[in-house]
Amino acid sequence: MGTYHPESMIATEFIDDAEIQETLEFAKEHANDVEMAREILNKGAKCKGLSYREAAVLLECEDETIKQETFRLAREIKEKFYGNRIVLFAPLYLSNYCVNGCRYCPYHGQNKHIARKQLSQEEIIREVTALQDMGHKRLALETGEDPKRCPIEYVLESIRTIYSIKHKNGAIRRVNVNIAATTVENYRRLKEAGIGTYILFQETYHKPTYEYLHPTGPKSNYAYHTEAMDRAMEGGIDDVGIGVLFGLNLYKYDFVGLLMHAQHLEAVHGVGPHTISVPRVRRADDIDPDAFDNGISDEIFEKIVAIVRVAVPYTGIIISTRESQKTREKVLQLGVSQISGGSRTSVGGYADGGEEEDSAQFEVSDTRTLDQVVGWLLDNGHIPSFCTACYREGRTGDRFMSLCKSGQIVNCCHPNALMTLKEYLEDYASPETKVKGMAMIQKEVHKITNPKVKEKALQYLQELDDGKRDFRF
Repeated sequence: MGTYHPESMIATEFIDDAEIQETLEFAKEHANDVEMAREILNKGAKCKGLSYREAAVLLECEDETIKQETFRLAREIKEKFYGNRIVLFAPLYLSNYCVNGCRYCPYHGQNKHIARKQLSQEEIIREVTALQDMGHKRLALETGEDPKRCPIEYVLESIRTIYSIKHKNGAIRRVNVNIAATTVENYRRLKEAGIGTYILFQETYHKPTYEYLHPTGPKSNYAYHTEAMDRAMEGGIDDVGIGVLFGLNLYKYDFVGLLMHAQHLEAVHGVGPHTISVPRVRRADDIDPDAFDNGISDEIFEKIVAIVRVAVPYTGIIISTRESQKTREKVLQLGVSQISGGSRTSVGGYADGGEEEDSAQFEVSDTRTLDQVVGWLLDNGHIPSFCTACYREGRTGDRFMSLCKSGQIVNCCHPNALMTLKEYLEDYASPETKVKGMAMIQKEVHKITNPKVKEKALQYLQELDDGKRDFRF
């Protein structure tokens, strides 16, 4: 089935253009081979993943029966590895100063009319306090790339500030970081600062398109950017998150490149991506998504999410508020395990109530509050989870993956999810959401069949009733 075995960390070797082109041609040749597609799905049902070439065949196949079988399998695999839990987080934009010339991002250095801003540590305290008042426990830090205005020292100081803030019953227990590609030494410093997952989107794996879209600035170096995850893992960060921005390039090419990158990380480091993000180009200041003629329909988007779940069953799949409520509802059924809620994409957007949206990176499609998102998840049978225990207990990297791949992670995550949901309900939820959430907790505890797991869940819930809040979760 054409599995590629990387032996180098050189970007153009593990993201092999010729191999991607051959894979796309192979998939096209077998687009109508329903028997092959069904064999691939049978392999996927073993929950060991698929090669990027096998996944490409599923993506190319237009047979409706195969599509529906893929969707069904994606739902089953998501349930097996992650149950009905959906982890919630929020992005926090620290700075939108940027020296890059990215053609698809309003932060590009040539944009003279976007409002530029960088948060001081005092402003970060205001932002984080506002996020804590919503009920958030997990953040994803975002910055533009500007070595002078936003050096690694500023990011590290900001992380220390965030972890230091305890407001009422609130605390940010895990900070994930989405900043520009950097050095092994800087990744070590981020690890020492206690970050969770390091996230960096490739945008597109097609080198000529990448270089056209990034004409100036440090990000224009395709190899340095593409090899960032290898340096991060060398620096001790064992949880990394990858993704592409669909709409910049032909989606089939980037789909294969994304899975090729995941396979490379697994082969070289023994640990694949902790998360995979699948954002689509959105409207923003100075950016018109219609200028990019490679946009994908909702139908194709749903298919991509489902096949990623089958191909990389252990990974967390992230969907942000770039997508509408309707779209997010559909893909939550097809493998998504993490979503943002109540998000602001502007610098200082939480404490000031979004009054400075002219500094936003992109338009938010799902504008609901966190409480509304929590209530919606409950209505759809999901457990909103604010758990960060894996990071805090050292269940990261290969330790997390071994538990996840064996199906044992549920014994940790399910009780923790119920405990953190109840914590949210007690501290932040509206009366309506609280009623729905408490009913969900009772239902889920009753469903637990493992006596030890049920005992753990009941213990955690009782500890919360007793006022025990040691922020382990």
